[in-house]
Formats: sequence, C-alpha cells, structure tokens
Amino acid sequence: MIIHAVAVAEEDDRSPGSTNLTAATDSGGGLFDWLDPRSAYNQEFFPQPLLVDDTSLEKGGELELNSLHTQAGDQRTEIVTAEIQKSFGLLTLELGVPYERDSDAGVVAQGIGNMEIGARYPVDQFLSARGFFDNTLGVAMEAGIPASPAISINAALEAKIFDDLKLGEQFSIQSVLGYSRLLGGGDDGGRQTFEYGFAFADALPCAKLPLPVVQQFTPLLELDGDTGLNKHEIGQNSLLGSIGFRVDLKPIGGVQPSLGLGYVFPIDNGAHAEVHWGIVTSLILGF
Repeated sequence: MIIHAVAVAEEDDRSPGSTNLTAATDSGGGLFDWLDPRSAYNQEFFPQPLLVDDTSLEKGGELELNSLHTQAGDQRTEIVTAEIQKSFGLLTLELGVPYERDSDAGVVAQGIGNMEIGARYPVDQFLSARGFFDNTLGVAMEAGIPASPAISINAALEAKIFDDLKLGEQFSIQSVLGYSRLLGGGDDGGRQTFEYGFAFADALPCAKLPLPVVQQFTPLLELDGDTGLNKHEIGQNSLLGSIGFRVDLKPIGGVQPSLGLGYVFPIDNGAHAEVHWGIVTSLILGF
C-alpha cells in the first residue's frame, strides 16, 4: 500500500532552534499530489552509489567518469563510462557511453558497449512528523543501444522501481528492482533478467569529520545482483558486493566535485565464476 505524505508537526518541533517541518510549504505535487516538497529526495540528500544504479535527483546536472576493473583468473574486464545527467523539475534524464575491454588468456575484445539512455521520476513520498523517516518511491526506464558487435549485438530494455529511504540525519538506503530483456538475435537474444541493488550510506558532514576542502565523507556498502528468468540461466543468481566511500569536495566556482572509490567482491558462486575481485572509481562534476 502506498503511504501518502504527512504534514503533521508536534508541539516541540516549534521550539526555538528545532527543525520546523511545517515551515515549508505542505502543498503536494505529482500526478495524485503524492509528492512532498520537504522530502530529502528533493534536496539531493542521497549520495550516488558506486556499483548500484543511481536513483537520486540531480538538480541542475552533472558530468561523470566511472570505471570498473574486475579479475577472475586470466579473465580481466575494464569498463570506463562517460555519463551526463540532467534534471527537469523532478524528472532526471541520463545518457551514458561505456568503453569495454575484455581479455581472457590473451584473447582481447574491446569497443563501445551499449549506449544507455534512461529516465527516472518519483511517484510517492512519505515523511514522518519530525522527519526521521523520509521515503521516496519512484519509477525508471533504461534502454541500451548496441554500438560495437565485438562487445554486444543485443539492445536492452529495463523497467525499474526504486526506493530512497532516509533515516535520521545521516543514514540512507537506496534500493532498486528491475526487469531487463535483451532484444535481437544471437545466444543472448530474448534473455530476461531480474536485477536488484541496495546501497547503504552514512553521510558525515565536514563539521563531524573536519578535513581540508572536504564538504562531506560518505562510507558506502552496496549489493548488486541479478537472477536469470529464462533460457539456460533460469534461477541462476549472481551477487556482487562493494565497500567504499564517496568524498564530496567543496565547490570550485560553480562546480561541485565528488570522488568515489570502492572494492568489489563476489558474494555467491554465480558472481565468483566471473569476478574474484575488482575496483570501482567515480569522478563527478556537478553544475
């Protein structure tokens, strides 16, 4: 059941120095007035994960350069992705172009991977009376367009739902569930996958962890997995984990830099068959 936004404040919320949630406008938004402008989602509270799909609102826009290196025996994979995200109100659009290099016992395949076009939008928000519990539910779509036969010949479509939950002042959980289908011929054509991810974060403002030029330091723990739904992969699961951090630096002019680093590791046998360990990095320039 979808819970609608609540705009009730308790008497002590109006005491001097306290946060008065009712001071902000309580007018709703969205298709059924299920959105609340006071939500942390609308204030760009949620950090961008390293491994899990991004679900947060990007006010203005941002440029990103992300990389993922994984190894499993003689197998090595390098993926470098350039991405741009831009918001129009609460609608966030994204365009990503990955370059992939795969090597296995000296055999190398490389080229541009599926170019990704995506959109996401919140549909329901709930805030508790004092703002301790702040939840946003949303929907997203993503399409992948093949650009290099050496990497992929199949287009991809994915429908997702996401949930961004803020607990207290610092802690957050971002969740995303999706259904993906590959289009086209070849062995992978028609393959269907259930994809899921969870990102746990604890944002530490610079006041609590004073470091030069650092605005916020955020430890991250992430889980990113998929389960086959058809063909020979039906029921097969692959789950990766990542532990790392994101550092938001103080703005330089009108640009907000953010750096991320994480260690990637397999959690189940399905993931271990393809990844023994990995490193993920992220550079974001918000504007």
